[in-house]
Amino acid sequence: MLLRIALGVARPAYGAPANHWPRRLGTFPRLNSLARKQTAMPLEDQRQELLAKLRSVGQDHALRFWSQFDEATRAQLVTQLEAIDFEQLGRLFHGAEVLDDWGALASRAEPPAAIRLDGRGNRFTAAEAREKGAEALADGKLGAVLVAGGQGTRLGFDHPKGMYAIGPVSQASLFQILFEKLQAMSRRYNVRIPLYLMTSPATHDETAAYLASKHNFGLRADDVHLFCQGTMPAVDAVTGRVLLAEPGRLFASPDGHGGMLAALDRSGGLRDIRLRGIEDLFYFQVDNPLAQVCDPEFIGYHLLSLSELSTQVVAKQLPAEKVGNVVTVDGRMRIIEYSDLPASAGERRNAQGGLALWAGNTAIHVIDVAFLERVKNDEHRLPFHRAHKAVPYVDETGKLVEPAQPNAIKFERFIFDLLPAAERAIVVEVEPGRAFAPVKNAPGSKVDSPELVQKQMLAQAREWLTTAGAQVAEATPVEISPLFAMDAEELKKKLVPGRRFDQATYLR
Repeated sequence: MLLRIALGVARPAYGAPANHWPRRLGTFPRLNSLARKQTAMPLEDQRQELLAKLRSVGQDHALRFWSQFDEATRAQLVTQLEAIDFEQLGRLFHGAEVLDDWGALASRAEPPAAIRLDGRGNRFTAAEAREKGAEALADGKLGAVLVAGGQGTRLGFDHPKGMYAIGPVSQASLFQILFEKLQAMSRRYNVRIPLYLMTSPATHDETAAYLASKHNFGLRADDVHLFCQGTMPAVDAVTGRVLLAEPGRLFASPDGHGGMLAALDRSGGLRDIRLRGIEDLFYFQVDNPLAQVCDPEFIGYHLLSLSELSTQVVAKQLPAEKVGNVVTVDGRMRIIEYSDLPASAGERRNAQGGLALWAGNTAIHVIDVAFLERVKNDEHRLPFHRAHKAVPYVDETGKLVEPAQPNAIKFERFIFDLLPAAERAIVVEVEPGRAFAPVKNAPGSKVDSPELVQKQMLAQAREWLTTAGAQVAEATPVEISPLFAMDAEELKKKLVPGRRFDQATYLR
């Protein structure tokens, strides 16, 4: 079976020294004509035309090694240059279109209106929400978006993160667990739930090959739509000049999960969604094996509230917890990343002594498709964020430099920055132990490590088994496949009362 694959077109951008950027926007040349002529033009003519265009924006250093390139390298470099939006990067380097006034936003931030676990102020009951969500699922109105562009670098795993084996007994990969959860929900509601899976240029080919070899873990090939996010270059933090990863190749990195919308549209994914009659998308990330994929209760709250963008949250325990902070600013909901939240704002307390900004983002959303269609062409709705990073680069002699300190600026977008544009946005609180266990750091780390995630998975399974009347010997690991049971209620129907588990077991 073949996967449906749609490669996104990378859109790297270029930087230039501040004193070389034209202050009047809209005058940056494009390289389309050069790309069309490159195969027919003599080498020197290619170089001269390209050099003139790059010199006008202070980027002629990109051709420093041109005479050393073979035809394939020249073609690769010209292709990258042709895709550059000089106007956009000019604005970015000068600070426009970059959201970074976090102190001012945080000073006005208030806790969001929320559906809390304790029921305080909830307009709808959990039963009402589950019924509404189940109805939408059964009617085929839901699709799923899985963001899986990351590599397992922090895990010490040199492959797409989704391939990481996290099953405490089965050694099932993150992809397997999440795909099987979607398959289980499709079976429960007797409906096809298509999956739109975002990769990155670094992970796309390996992800496609891996999923094909596993036959999509039971999902139909025509229900799995892979699409590749775009890229942005890193620029020198002082001069704004683009960095070269190699003499003939720009340094570019994925443009963040906020690049999902443009990449989905570019790949034909949004058109496929329209043709299928899908009205809402369940959005989740690949690092969380406890994600309650297409949870009808969460979906139901979203639909009953007429929300255009809903966010699942957990209650923070510490002011500086490493999760995004869901807040309300000037009457609109938004998320302030933990790295951008001033300590004074994070430590604020409410009248009861709890954290004022209590809602931690789990990176799980339900998004109205009509809303995405409305904002897809409005780039201002997804501003870029700056990240000051240490980026290896090739110097003027061709030598690779690996800086010990941050030397570059990376730009990326976050999907949650659509929140202020959404009408009636809501947050829904869940228990961390039942829905949120991201695996981010290397084995042995104190937070978000594979061991801690597996511990949460086993604790959840033990709770379900105990509720179902089973007996589990102390320290005995039992893992439950989503295809066996999606919750304690379903598990109870499949277990013989009083069943005892004395050895490691994988229920599938």
